[in-house]
Amino acid sequence: MKWMLTQLSIENFKAWRKTGAIRLAPITVFFGSNSAGKTSLLQFLLMLRQSSESSDRKRVFHPGDENTDVDLGTYQDFVHKHDPKSQVQFSLNWTLPKQMEVTDLLTSTKYAGASMAFEAIISSSDEATRQNIESLTYTLGKLDHDGLDVSMARQPSGKYRITTGKYKLSRNQGRAWPLPEPLRFYGFPEEVQAYYQNAGFTSDLVLSLEQQLRRIKYLGPLRQRPKRSYTWSGEAPDGVGFDGRNTIPAILASGGRTIMPGFKKKSSPFLGIVARWLKQLGLLENFDAKSLAMASKQYEILVEATGTGVKTNLPDVGFGVSQVLPVIVESFYASPDSTIVIEQPELHLHPRVQAFLADLFVEAIHARENGRDRNVQFLIESHSEHFIYRLQRLIAEEVVEPSEVALYFCHSGLDGSVIDELKLDDAGDIVNWPENFFGNEMEDVRARLEAAAGKADKHS
Repeated sequence: MKWMLTQLSIENFKAWRKTGAIRLAPITVFFGSNSAGKTSLLQFLLMLRQSSESSDRKRVFHPGDENTDVDLGTYQDFVHKHDPKSQVQFSLNWTLPKQMEVTDLLTSTKYAGASMAFEAIISSSDEATRQNIESLTYTLGKLDHDGLDVSMARQPSGKYRITTGKYKLSRNQGRAWPLPEPLRFYGFPEEVQAYYQNAGFTSDLVLSLEQQLRRIKYLGPLRQRPKRSYTWSGEAPDGVGFDGRNTIPAILASGGRTIMPGFKKKSSPFLGIVARWLKQLGLLENFDAKSLAMASKQYEILVEATGTGVKTNLPDVGFGVSQVLPVIVESFYASPDSTIVIEQPELHLHPRVQAFLADLFVEAIHARENGRDRNVQFLIESHSEHFIYRLQRLIAEEVVEPSEVALYFCHSGLDGSVIDELKLDDAGDIVNWPENFFGNEMEDVRARLEAAAGKADKHS
């Protein structure tokens, strides 16, 4: 068992009236036309994460500002069709590394589950920067087995009430004070455990969601240009950063790490993994990080472009190298059990290199470290047909299982964006390939042949 997001559904967010249940696999890729809502799906998860990290516990959603990964404005900016009367509803499911057990201290009844689900309904507040929680619900495991659920909902009076299904909460003696509002979009107020004798488990449910959201890492489409030298004080960054700014510090901080690219495969130093992938992508022959002087905090990155035999500084090679380097590093640097959100990993890359990104992500989800699976998950927004064709090939060659890949096509509809899961068979074929998925290639071929024929007739 492992930490991993397994399902997401959203209603009334940006272009999405209703997504339906979206299955999230170890590699989940969203394709589609511009303004079809692909990026919005990733932005919603990032908003949840930054909301959980906000220092203001009474703030339901933190849509963002200049210091966050995404800035979605106000509620009216991100709600579907900018209708402040609409409610944003969503659910998020994830698996746990081990079964969570809850024991009712009053009855000794045990509840357990290896999966969690959270859902909430959020409405607009009179204040532009605030929202109201209409309801939130946690579900542990399967309710028809040993699972349990607990909800907190706003009543017509504006007060909140907590309810459970099979699990029976027992109130402490004393006056029945009303509960205060929840914390952020997901947290039970501390008074819940004070009011009830057997509500201690609620903090475990909240902690599980917070841990899952903290595992989300983000790499945006616009990565920083390389520098001639880098300052590193010895601190290990949490990730490469939304624009790859911490890529070199991440490499330097990984000096003692070794990665195994798969079960029973030979381990390599972290820098060796990065260098191998740069070579496998056909971008560089050698890659190394060097200190500018003994005991110095200044470092330079020396590389050897393919076919040159000459070492040079990183900014002196093709721009594509610096753009794909954060993708490679984050794939193996992110802590185990991370969900890595990447927008357009193929940007500025040759079609051949775009295809090999599929091999990179497949290796990363199978990689091991310190004797255990790294268990990273990728949520990717892409426009590259070469990337998807290579994923299909890897499925056909049984390098990756069809269940480890989820592909989605997003397109505009009459009532908002529409998302269709592309069904993959064991041969890697997409059995429900949408029309004009990557444009009308055959129409271009036909038009070119007709133009060529017209020229031949003209000169005959």
